[in-house]
Amino acid sequence: MNNFELYNPVNYVFGKGQTEKLANLVPKNAKVLIAYGGGSIFKNGVYDQVKAALQGFEIVEFGGIEPNPRFETLMKAVQIIREQKITFILAVGGGSVIDGVKFISGAVNFEGDEIEILKKRILFTDITKVIPFGTVLTLPATGSEMNSGAVVTVEATQEKLTLGGSALFPKFSIVDPTVIVSLPKRQLQNGVVDAFTHVLEQYLTYKHDAMLQDRLAESILQTLIEVGPSVVENPSDYKLASNFVWSATMALNGLIPKGVPSDWATHMIGHELTALYEIDHARTLAIIGPNLYRVLFETKKEKLAQYGQRVWNISGNSIDEIAHQAIDKTVEFFHTMGMKTKLSENTENYKETADFIVNRFQERGWLALGEKQNVTLEKVREIVELSY
Repeated sequence: MNNFELYNPVNYVFGKGQTEKLANLVPKNAKVLIAYGGGSIFKNGVYDQVKAALQGFEIVEFGGIEPNPRFETLMKAVQIIREQKITFILAVGGGSVIDGVKFISGAVNFEGDEIEILKKRILFTDITKVIPFGTVLTLPATGSEMNSGAVVTVEATQEKLTLGGSALFPKFSIVDPTVIVSLPKRQLQNGVVDAFTHVLEQYLTYKHDAMLQDRLAESILQTLIEVGPSVVENPSDYKLASNFVWSATMALNGLIPKGVPSDWATHMIGHELTALYEIDHARTLAIIGPNLYRVLFETKKEKLAQYGQRVWNISGNSIDEIAHQAIDKTVEFFHTMGMKTKLSENTENYKETADFIVNRFQERGWLALGEKQNVTLEKVREIVELSY
């Protein structure tokens, strides 16, 4: 097992009716910016719950944070906070709103051009330099409610870029599984597949000695397989909803990658598809992931076989056979979850995609990705073209 440090200071407040605890979680006398997305919180009752819980606080609202939050939109919130001297931010929404608030939190006191936060992948580590924030989660998928990472889209250049650092953990996150009842089926499907692929990125690498991390990862995968198809059809079932929501958090709260190698090449390629074609993030992962496993089969096959045996209960005559079947079972699961796993099924303008992504990676100096740094630009091209 590799050396590691585990730091996660998030006060994770889980269960029915927990939004009423907001008044005790937000600092007294705080001037609060409530940040949200397209307005679904008005339809599902979450907005009213938040406002009721924050009676007596001075509140400013900022709406319109997009799915795949835009740098240009977030900078408007940064200006409001600077001008109105906001002292606390409350993100009410899913991963995009929370990711956006992480950027806002870091950008307010950033010295220099704020675009450099994304271009240089700045890590914020000084809590005195950021605006503290909490979250009320409405869409489980990204795990952003219990981690310090974020992804932001730059509209001007069609790029999805990352930021993070130990100062960008939420102070608290309220997670009520009952809020998923009002979510569209597509968003629930995306949430399951996003969480599932988050685990695969930290698990499908190569054999190592960290037995517990493997078992934790496998248990999350098995839970998502068990509840995923059903929760999409029955989001009001609290057993299904609560296990789905907690699995999505556990998939990316920093626990399962400790002491083990991680990949993340699927995400880096998938982000380009979202930036180019506005394909839902989870759907880009379903397009790219299985083909990355095929192209990198020789270096991943032992772990793929373990995944096939432990998660899918596959038996076979060889490691190669079990590993290939594991990829096929993954694609079948994605189809069950409503994913279309070919790029051509998601956009008509796909023929230049590999060229575009390879050129982008070349410009950024991303010449070797993955847990073994063996995902070269040639491999990226092969993965993307296999995904057509």
